Amino acid sequence: MWFILIGILLAISLYGLWLLFKKAGKQGWEALIPFYREYVLAQLTGRPTWWVILLIVPIVNIFIFYALYLDFIKSFGLQRFWHNAVAVLFPFIFLPMWGADKDLKYLGQPQSEEFKKKYPYKKSVGREWADAIIFATVAASLIRGFLIEAYMIPTGSMERSLLVGDFLFVSKLSYGPRIPMTPIAFPFAHHTMPVTQGKAYLEWVKVPYKRLPGFTEIKRNDVVVFNYPMEADEPFNRPVDKRENYIKRAIGIPGDKIESKEGTVYVNGEVSYKSKDLQLAYIVISEPNGLNPQRIIEKRLELDEMNSMPSKGFYVIHMTEEEAHEVSTWANVKQVTANIFDDSDDSASIQAFPFYKDKVWNYDNFGPITLPKKGWTVELDSLTLPLYERAITIYEGKKLEENSNGIFIDGKLADEYTFEMDYYWMMGDNRHNSLDSRGWGFVPEDHIVGKASFVFMSWDKDGTFIDKIRWSRIFRSIK
Repeated sequence: MWFILIGILLAISLYGLWLLFKKAGKQGWEALIPFYREYVLAQLTGRPTWWVILLIVPIVNIFIFYALYLDFIKSFGLQRFWHNAVAVLFPFIFLPMWGADKDLKYLGQPQSEEFKKKYPYKKSVGREWADAIIFATVAASLIRGFLIEAYMIPTGSMERSLLVGDFLFVSKLSYGPRIPMTPIAFPFAHHTMPVTQGKAYLEWVKVPYKRLPGFTEIKRNDVVVFNYPMEADEPFNRPVDKRENYIKRAIGIPGDKIESKEGTVYVNGEVSYKSKDLQLAYIVISEPNGLNPQRIIEKRLELDEMNSMPSKGFYVIHMTEEEAHEVSTWANVKQVTANIFDDSDDSASIQAFPFYKDKVWNYDNFGPITLPKKGWTVELDSLTLPLYERAITIYEGKKLEENSNGIFIDGKLADEYTFEMDYYWMMGDNRHNSLDSRGWGFVPEDHIVGKASFVFMSWDKDGTFIDKIRWSRIFRSIK
């Protein structure tokens, strides 16, 4: 219905443009042909005709089109702010109305000196500010939405690869920018208004998922920003593009087989991403209160205060293998061991997706799991249904029912299902302190925001909690 309505409004707008072209001494049909229409507009407004070439440049083409379009409106003497506003917001109403107005005449090229002298128009201070603010808002929104966006790392799930306080740029062009699925939204607010804490978007108009061409596909072990899939559920029920942004490493790509044994992740039978920056939880045994808290802070070690008991000499610290070796050399330290969960540990706090009833998977022992790939068909049974039910129902919008007669998808008996999207397996580099795919499963392709490119600023807090810049991290590329 929305596509039909948009098509009707577009047709009415083009009809209005047809009438205005005729008023300007051109043929009405010239208003219907892309690129040639803009060439004619450049002639009618006095803009350089070579601007038409810029229409092939993404983002730039939007500014070029509206510059020509609004100049064309000015050529009829419509120069006030409200003229521009309604020409952009309600062209289906005002273009036909202006086209049918017998008193409205084409006055000439608004960019020519002759036009400016004959029809002088001085903008008020308020109009100048309004134009500047609107231009800046539109430009920044387009850049954030289609080119590049800045993010800040709020948690330690990617330590040591990315640190809390790192500011980084995320490229939307790498994998191809998404067309906004919830286009009516307050500028610069993701999902919540800053003061009222209400929704920063309206769901009156929803656009189906579509991604423009990108420079590359997601490669295994890329650091990726994506929308948190679980916010499809209560209490949030947010649209895909308004779900919270997460950043993790794409351990698995569509079609991969993922498995973890005693903390080692395997992809297609081979050991996955290995790096000196990977962190695990280590148990440190020392004398009672044997570790100096200030030294832990200075070394930037992540102490798990909830599970540590310093008075008994028991510490749980998230750190790299190299740091664990260093800690083992400290005075009063008796033992340092990696806190790898046993494959029989059924503690609810560490159980992993998909929560089988008759088997126990945890963050260090799970799988194998085959990641769905667009066009891949899976047989549906008691083993596969817990893995893929959420993808089928929540992410791909199918109605799935299971009863004594079998499994039904959209009311039809089904013993298999063919996926319509690609899915990814995301994990944090801070393996024992990361909320990731091990807890909630697959990340659909329509949730992908962009590729983390480089750190442009990094703030740290020293022992006295005074902000300071980590100069060594500025402009560091993300591997």
